Amino acid sequence: MEKIEILAPAGGFDSVTAAVRSRADAVYVGSKRFSARASAKNFDSDELKRAVSYCHIHGVKVYLTVNTIVFDDEFERLAETIRSAAEADVDALIVQNMGVARLANQIAPGLPLHASTQMSVHTASGVQALYEMGFKRVVLAREMSRDEIKKAARIPVELEVFVHGALCMCVSGQCYFSAMLGSRSGNRGACAQTCRLPFSVNNQKGGYALSLKDNSLISYLNELEQLGVASAKIEGRMKRPEYVAAAVKACVEQRDFGFITDKTAEQLRGVFARTGFTDGYYTGKRGKGMFGTRTRDDVVSADEKLLAQIRQSYKDEVRDVALSGSCTAKTGERARLSLSDGANSVEVLSDAAAEQAVKAPLSAEKVSAQLCKTGGTAYSVSDLKIDIQDGVSMPLSALNNLRRAALEQLDALRSKVNNYTINDIKILPHAPYKNTEKNLRARVPKTKIGAAFKECELVFVPLFSDISELERLISEGYHVGVEIPRGMFGRGEQIEKQLIRAKEIGVSHALCHNIGALYQAKKCGFALHGGFGLNLCNTYDLLWAEEYGVKDVELSLELKFDKMNRLGGNIGRGFVSYGYLPVMLCRNCPVKSAGVDCKSCKNRSKMTDRKGKRFLLRCDGTCTEVLNCVPLYIAPEEISKTSTSFHVLRFSVENYVENVDNISFFKDFSMLKGNFTRGLYRRGVD
Repeated sequence: MEKIEILAPAGGFDSVTAAVRSRADAVYVGSKRFSARASAKNFDSDELKRAVSYCHIHGVKVYLTVNTIVFDDEFERLAETIRSAAEADVDALIVQNMGVARLANQIAPGLPLHASTQMSVHTASGVQALYEMGFKRVVLAREMSRDEIKKAARIPVELEVFVHGALCMCVSGQCYFSAMLGSRSGNRGACAQTCRLPFSVNNQKGGYALSLKDNSLISYLNELEQLGVASAKIEGRMKRPEYVAAAVKACVEQRDFGFITDKTAEQLRGVFARTGFTDGYYTGKRGKGMFGTRTRDDVVSADEKLLAQIRQSYKDEVRDVALSGSCTAKTGERARLSLSDGANSVEVLSDAAAEQAVKAPLSAEKVSAQLCKTGGTAYSVSDLKIDIQDGVSMPLSALNNLRRAALEQLDALRSKVNNYTINDIKILPHAPYKNTEKNLRARVPKTKIGAAFKECELVFVPLFSDISELERLISEGYHVGVEIPRGMFGRGEQIEKQLIRAKEIGVSHALCHNIGALYQAKKCGFALHGGFGLNLCNTYDLLWAEEYGVKDVELSLELKFDKMNRLGGNIGRGFVSYGYLPVMLCRNCPVKSAGVDCKSCKNRSKMTDRKGKRFLLRCDGTCTEVLNCVPLYIAPEEISKTSTSFHVLRFSVENYVENVDNISFFKDFSMLKGNFTRGLYRRGVD
């Protein structure tokens, strides 16, 4: 079994050097565009080449994040980014967006793809789907437990697990809170960190119901290695180099020695924490103990004395590449130096011939000492054979030039290890999808619905509805499909059994919000309907969905109408036109931050922000959705102008849904009892 990889974050080149000199095995960096940490310094094409060269010389891999959703009008710039990554010789692209993956395969088919945690993969079925699609690695959701990771590790694809750093309250890729409140999209790398603001639960004063402590699984590194996890990932591309160095050092000590020294542990706690760390998701101990904020004491602990101490640990270049070789020098001939790192060999000749010594001839010891002066480089010469003729003489500067020339050649050979084939793919415009028919669909939270819903093309009810109720709806003439839960953690087998039961009684449509759900529904023979949780927002996404066998899709909640209307492809598409949209999907319920248990909650809890706005919480027993404070509403005349084939009424908390007798109530303002929003369909996101 190979040692687990220590993967470090780097928001700038200073963090790259901190990671490499602290013995990281790989670093992940962001491009100036399309990075889920847009506020980090990030790397342009020249900086990326420099970083990759430096890392490869030291035998360290570099992964580039291209892990945001991307719109059609950005694909030319996206293609440039992918080409630059391949030219820089990065070792993999980390992607969120299936359209990005599709384009990357066309431009650089040999460039490995890693599925970002932004893909919301949290089941073995999701891992299996990506493995079959050709992904080399899957970055698992941070919320997965030990047992859930163990199941995913049975699939022969590399797994990457976050072992240290900040925890978002929401499952990555499923957060729309920052976007809804201020158009700063987490799926676009512009998150405003809404979750770190004060939120109280059920009118309790104070509280930070969405702020979790930092995750730390470093003490479980050896266990993760035994489970088959390939890479231990440290979060923190927006954090300072000292943090990177401290976290990498802690991981290396734990992996290589089985423990972390007290000094390293103290540095790690001091450089950044939120009232300590948590392992709650991994151990399954979710609850109040996972919540925390960054206090004054946390900030003060990261003083200049501590930071200077950490900087001292990586101030010098690490000479971690051992070389062997030989040097020959004879009177009247050019001196010859050969060096090898075991995989690459170089040979260089001096500019001028060696001469007969007039006074002091060169000694083997002096030649060796001069050629072994590799300080400031990645190299150390461990075995150098010297063969020089008696009485020979050469200037020391000539020996220095020999050494420099040989090391420069080795640098060049070690820098470029992948040599990808790069295709010149032109981004051509797609013919916009045209459709005049706007079918009505609904999503409801329970099976007791009124006769008005018979007018809907499809009504999606929860997958775990009572089977007899599903049979009743079908017999009464409703066009029923099932919605697979957005949070599937640990329920893969249950979901498959329930899908089979639903199929047996005649249900044939499944609404799927993630890759794992699509895979399971496809396996069970359902007609696949892509949900908004897939974040499909460009034509390449839609082409991928069509190729995968998806019948139609709900487009991303973050897609403006004008962008929606320009999308190409032939697959049916629609959007949510009404509903209290879920702005977060949480595995640890916000209610638990106040010490409230499930019996007390009764699934009727709400959360209040500092401005007095109330957000309803709805739990399905596994995950909790935070619903927006006002409903989304799109008027019929606006719906008619969209190039879509359906729109969806998404019900979740409305008490009157069961009793609606006329579908017209859903089509005008009469159903709205207060404020409403048009979401992001008009204003879009940053």
